[in-house]
Amino acid sequence: MACGLALCAVPARAQESRAEQIASQQEEKAGHLAPPERSRAEQLFLRATRGLVQTPEGVYPYIDSVYGGGGFTLGAGYRRFSGDNTLWDLRGLYSIKQYKLIELITTSRDHWDGRLDVRGLVGWRDATQVGYWGLGMATLEDDRANFRFQQTYAAADLRARPRPWAVLDAGLAYEDYRTREGQGDYPSIGDRFTPATAPGLGADPSFWRARAAAAIDTRPAEDYARHGSLCRLTYNSYLDPGDTYSFDRLDAEAVQHVPILRETWVLSLRARLQTVLDDDDTVPYFLMPALGSGSTLRGFSSWRFRDRHALLLQGEWRWFPNRYVLDVALFYDAGKVVSRRNQLDLDGLATNFGVGIRFHTGVATPLRVEIAHSDEADWKLVFAGSATF
Repeated sequence: MACGLALCAVPARAQESRAEQIASQQEEKAGHLAPPERSRAEQLFLRATRGLVQTPEGVYPYIDSVYGGGGFTLGAGYRRFSGDNTLWDLRGLYSIKQYKLIELITTSRDHWDGRLDVRGLVGWRDATQVGYWGLGMATLEDDRANFRFQQTYAAADLRARPRPWAVLDAGLAYEDYRTREGQGDYPSIGDRFTPATAPGLGADPSFWRARAAAAIDTRPAEDYARHGSLCRLTYNSYLDPGDTYSFDRLDAEAVQHVPILRETWVLSLRARLQTVLDDDDTVPYFLMPALGSGSTLRGFSSWRFRDRHALLLQGEWRWFPNRYVLDVALFYDAGKVVSRRNQLDLDGLATNFGVGIRFHTGVATPLRVEIAHSDEADWKLVFAGSATF
């Protein structure tokens, strides 16, 4: 019996000794814990983009789009804080096609225990050569004409998050529109189209626009996400004081990011519907739902398809060779515009596919470079300063 007890005690003491050794190693390792080190290239990129995704005070670089199709754009802004949560921001953009934008914005954030943001802005936009091909899907690339589009606007809006996943938006704006003869290499819109084929041609309407939106949003950030979903409804009411061009539009959007193998890959899906609620309303051609841009049908020219209702479907397979700064994606886009809501189906969709790289931070995508192929444009190069969706 004594021998048996002794033999049992040996492995017990060995097990205790092993447990003590493991505990000692873990304690020693805990004393030397450090965050993972980023490469020199990662550090340089994050430093270069800090001014684009954060809100520093003073002068900062500003990269965005004046209006779809404006080409390469550069800009700058000046930001000044007037309190812990309130700032003033004056910014401007100028594009290679002489598109121009200037805005003055004031934002007050984190009210109601951090759940409410309020914003006001005034601005002016000038797009010198916006493309118009007519209405519907049967138009040809050679049908293009250009128009010049100027907009002066003032707006106030608010965003509330009563729950971390619930987002409510509301806004009121006054928008004054002026259209002129288009510049560039294509005929001006008045030389090729009439008010019958371009509703509102020659008119310069102004609108009071009311907007209300509700969303369920579980994404970690709006401009960069590897997981989460979005489901949003937005109602826009355009009121023409002359009551000639008043109309209401409803937008519905759904986004789903499906992570695979701890977000090594992500399948990202998007569906969007834009519909004018009353088919008898006269909607100016430049305010109609449209497809064709760096974030919709990427293989087509900006504003390529216009009509009263638009359907867009997109899918991306994303791979993360570098989780800090770089994504690679294969994508496929499909969509159509129609004159009647009951024509919104999956027949006759315009499609494109392509590949792209995205330089990002944890919450934003300062630069996206993609190449897209369609039957109409062969290969089209896309530069953008935000995520697709």
